[in-house]
Amino acid sequence: MVDPSEDEIKEVCQNVNIKEDFIRYALDNEEKARIDVEDEDDTILFIIDIPVTEKLSTGGYMYATMPIGMIVVRDEFFITVSLRKNRIIDSFEKGRVKGMCTYKKTRFLIQILYLNASYYLNDLKKINRQTERTVQALQKSMRNKELIQLLNVEKSLVYITTSLKANELVMEKTARGKILKSYEEDDDILEDAIIENRQAIEM
Repeated sequence: MVDPSEDEIKEVCQNVNIKEDFIRYALDNEEKARIDVEDEDDTILFIIDIPVTEKLSTGGYMYATMPIGMIVVRDEFFITVSLRKNRIIDSFEKGRVKGMCTYKKTRFLIQILYLNASYYLNDLKKINRQTERTVQALQKSMRNKELIQLLNVEKSLVYITTSLKANELVMEKTARGKILKSYEEDDDILEDAIIENRQAIEM
């Protein structure tokens, strides 16, 4: 679900028998990464922050984050919810993720976590290059444009750091808590995702 209307939220919730709150949480831009288990409905909500890029009118990019919700409903449905289209779900839709199968819900969730950590690392490498170019330009001439770009980079890094740390807690809780039944291969992918996420935090 991408930026669903009220009618769409109601329709999906009635069809799969879940609370509307589970979808609404993921549509709140301020929502923090977390896991919410609803024993009554046998439903689990995972919220993580994903990196998004916004083109600036002044040139360059601003890197920010937004929540994405993944709802595992009984052993029947897997629902993703986000405020806007994003490259994580895009990558799955376009078949860019090897070994993806939606009926293996734990695997699908863990593949999303892994891909997300990879995108953070890629974005951080881009931010690094952008910063180096801006600093070089600043050494030649002190202009407002470069100073504003550095401030935007700093703001981006605050968003990213906060989100990565929150995502780490979700991944570790998933690894520890056996919230979903998983297989050895799933555990390996999750471990890789946690390592990738830590590398991004360190970077």
